[in-house]
Amino acid sequence: MTDLRRRLAAEALGTAMLVATVVGSGIMASRLTGDAALSLLANTMPTGAMLVVLIATLGPVSGAHFNPAVTLVFALRREIDWFAALAYVAMQVLGGLVGTLVAHAMFELPLLEISATVRSGHGQWLAELVATFGLVFTVLAGLRFRDDAIPWLVGLYITAAYWFTASTSFANPAVAIARAFSNTFAGIRPSDVPAFIAAELAGALLALSLAGWLLADPRTLTRMKAAP
Repeated sequence: MTDLRRRLAAEALGTAMLVATVVGSGIMASRLTGDAALSLLANTMPTGAMLVVLIATLGPVSGAHFNPAVTLVFALRREIDWFAALAYVAMQVLGGLVGTLVAHAMFELPLLEISATVRSGHGQWLAELVATFGLVFTVLAGLRFRDDAIPWLVGLYITAAYWFTASTSFANPAVAIARAFSNTFAGIRPSDVPAFIAAELAGALLALSLAGWLLADPRTLTRMKAAP
């Protein structure tokens, strides 16, 4: 297994590149068109593509979580110890903030801004629960049946979720925090972040619970039923 320092570096780098892609493509889209649908499409495609690249290249190093909700699930599955999990989350949040700074610097914006974009309400919160549920379930199902396809599965899922969820699928607490510091197309008002994070974590735990039953090895279930 790769040593922890390199795993943490991979998590920080991957999350930074992911957020730079989300924020940077949002800025580019808003500069090229005033059409909201085209802007969302221009934001969606680079994000899905970058996820495929990042998971394929950094997955062998750190597991390519890039997401505190995913890290929480793996810690609960005892596939990462809690010390490493907390360190992963810290580096994901830090990496996300760096990604915002880099995106702003590339487009000559103030490095740190406070977003004014309101993203609140029951529909938005449900959307984040659904988006994160689907993401985590996709990861767990991919690990169970097609681990070689996980980069594509995750990239395609997020591409789709941008369009079928009311929140445009943040599905990631670190990304939500980072986007609060960008007053651009990708931004979210800081006061709206805690509810997004709560919904994302709830979705992740729901996916973990369902996957534990639905994706279980039939032989394991048979042994459990036979146990006294």
